[in-house]
Amino acid sequence: SRGEQLFDTCRACHNSDGSGTSDGNVAAIGGQHYRVVLQQLVDFRHDKRWDIRMEHFVDRHHLKGPQELADVAAYVSSLPRPWPPSFGDGKDLKLGAGVYLARCAGCHGATGQGSNASKTPRIAGQHHAYTVRQLQDAADGRRPNMTNLHTRIVSQLSFDEINGIADYLSRLAARN
Repeated sequence: SRGEQLFDTCRACHNSDGSGTSDGNVAAIGGQHYRVVLQQLVDFRHDKRWDIRMEHFVDRHHLKGPQELADVAAYVSSLPRPWPPSFGDGKDLKLGAGVYLARCAGCHGATGQGSNASKTPRIAGQHHAYTVRQLQDAADGRRPNMTNLHTRIVSQLSFDEINGIADYLSRLAARN
């Protein structure tokens, strides 16, 4: 219940249900794995992930300590996964599915379910534009919390492959 109270500030961007925005500016976070949410909050707080809004709202003025970060993460992970997200235009969907299954499914799972144990994000059902932006940021070195292996894999992708992967993931059932 404390996490729900603390989430009040987050609702302005992420919405009450954690659905984010279809324009790609704000992630759908509802139902994300607890350990993933907590790690992202810590990374924003310690300059390992960059977004001026998030850096401001995870500072010690808004979330005072580790317990408050944990409480927000617990609340976010308890929310139902939002559905439906925004999709791509379908042009690169087949290409993206093939590339995802060949290069990404080994860690994120065949259906994009991720893993709480390994802190691998659930990426199925994420907004198309958000995923495109995050993959481009990773390829360009603007996601310092990504592993070198992840950055290397993503940096080898063409725009059509990135667009297709994001479209494919956006269409996966968010219930997994």
